[in-house]
Amino acid sequence: MEEIFHPVSSYIVTSDYDGVRLDNCLISRLKGLPRTKVYSIIRKGEVRVNKSRSKPSLKLKKGDIIRIPPYKSSSLKASFTSKRDKDRVIQSIITEEKDFIILNKPAGMACHGGSGISSGLIEIIRKIDSKYEGAHLVHRIDKETSGCLVIALKKSLLRKLHLEIRNRQVDKIYDLIVFGKWPKDLKIIDEPLLKKRLNNGEREAIVASNGKESKTEFNIIRSNNKFSQLKAKIITGRMHQIRAHAQFKGFPVVGDLKYGNEILNQEARGVGLNRMLLHSHSIKFRNLGIECTAQTPKIFSEIFK
Repeated sequence: MEEIFHPVSSYIVTSDYDGVRLDNCLISRLKGLPRTKVYSIIRKGEVRVNKSRSKPSLKLKKGDIIRIPPYKSSSLKASFTSKRDKDRVIQSIITEEKDFIILNKPAGMACHGGSGISSGLIEIIRKIDSKYEGAHLVHRIDKETSGCLVIALKKSLLRKLHLEIRNRQVDKIYDLIVFGKWPKDLKIIDEPLLKKRLNNGEREAIVASNGKESKTEFNIIRSNNKFSQLKAKIITGRMHQIRAHAQFKGFPVVGDLKYGNEILNQEARGVGLNRMLLHSHSIKFRNLGIECTAQTPKIFSEIFK
């Protein structure tokens, strides 16, 4: 695979990235550089904003000066997207408007490339048609999670959508199946979550007193002695929030390889449950009139037959 060397450079933030997180800006601009490397150069202080070290979550302002260290990236020519992947993404589009599209993201497809993944969903979308070249993820859902994913096609809308998210004016409802009989009185979990980076570079969320405020509402749809089907509403929106909260209470999501129970997961795979049973059912931006529902996969109901 051909590598390209990029010398140290500076970027003056334009209106396109005003209000955008530092990590999202660099992921967008540093083509061919894996996301893990982007976070690494920020964490090590090699990236400077107005001559100061910054966190990935820093909200940029127009006129900020970003110092980008020298780096090597994979040649874009080496990136390959199969027709099968393109067709899979095209078929997953639920809503298409001038400024945005909404997909029912397939389970097993990462939102971004990197960490051994040559092309994620956003990279694939940008190659489908020239009208999608400026596509940006409004939010992310985990690789093994299916369901509603909003893609902005214009930076002006992206900023408005991000403002809605920051102001907690977005309603996100998930479907999930957990192991065990969920208690009828367990309707809210508000345990703080702390992000940790593991030795392999992956991240996980753990319940910790020094974590960030995290709140999830749960409602039982149906249950038996083995499984419970739930609706979960995210109030705060932390990384892996539903999965970490459910596991903390002793009810791991079926098929969850990070937070789940390996013995139970093996038994589930033995009866044909080969994916994580977590699905982004609906999303609604209250002030912008943007909303969508993605049909829950049949496997969520078949498990109770």
